[in-house]
Amino acid sequence: MKSMISIAEESPNTPDALSLLDELSEALACITGDSGRSSFNPDDVCVPRSLFVVARNQDGEAIGCGAIRPINGEIAEVKRMYAKIKSMGIGTEILSYLEAQAQKMGYSALWLETRLVNQNAVSFYETRGYRRIKNYGRYVDNPKAVCFEKRLT
Repeated sequence: MKSMISIAEESPNTPDALSLLDELSEALACITGDSGRSSFNPDDVCVPRSLFVVARNQDGEAIGCGAIRPINGEIAEVKRMYAKIKSMGIGTEILSYLEAQAQKMGYSALWLETRLVNQNAVSFYETRGYRRIKNYGRYVDNPKAVCFEKRLT
């Protein structure tokens, strides 16, 4: 069945984007005890070679979001992945879209961080070809964090 989801670049500051980001922060706070707000600056996805996307259903309702931002010339970081409804393929479509766009922008890999306690997220990324790597950046000495990489080439 052809997907009824559309994904497009959008400002992280639109009402729909802000609503999705708030829902994500609430969900993360419930799962991990940390909303994740401190590790996301909307300005980071408004720079060259970055992007913030919103997924919408056939009625135009915002149902998910995701973003990439540059870490360096070769690697982008996946941020603020969220799907309102689980197990409908929304997250997979958003992630695939971000991977394709990252490749077009010239990145060779995507990195991301999630929390070990967030087992749904850990298995989501592992089943989509992401492999665990050493914690990077702000996550280096955080035993609650788990970092992943997917090569795009």
